[in-house]
Amino acid sequence: MAARPKLEVRPVRNGRGIVALVPFAPGALVCRIDGRVVSSARVWQYWETDPRMAANCIRFDEDRFLNPRGQLGEFANHACDPNTALVKERGALAMRAMRAIRAGEEVTHDYSTYIGADDVWTMRCNCGSRHCRGVVRDVRSIPAGRLRRYRAAGAVPGFILATCG
Repeated sequence: MAARPKLEVRPVRNGRGIVALVPFAPGALVCRIDGRVVSSARVWQYWETDPRMAANCIRFDEDRFLNPRGQLGEFANHACDPNTALVKERGALAMRAMRAIRAGEEVTHDYSTYIGADDVWTMRCNCGSRHCRGVVRDVRSIPAGRLRRYRAAGAVPGFILATCG
């Protein structure tokens, strides 16, 4: 018997996103973010041909990015008050629940936790949270209290913090 799916891509507030089909407890592994690890030079090439693909790439280390194209992670949306943290585990990226997630709820993470101070990418935010920052920017734009919680959850990698000086 096949295992019941835990996640599904479906229409959400901002296009299509990942939706939980079952509840997740705080700390639970929600999913792994799979894809191809590419150089920052390759991501710059994507900007020329497919800006949407470039924008979906997630910084993986100092000079490489994870391109989730064709995988579940391609639909991982941002929220300024997310329910998951993107964490690096055993050389891969995983989404872990930061709080209880209800079945039917969109699974989100804060893009700013993987945008270094050395990155110029920004995005207008429409997450709908009462804590919405209006624009998604680098890690320095995260309010101090929230950043402390993210750091405690392992949601901001050292190579991102190192870009802040």
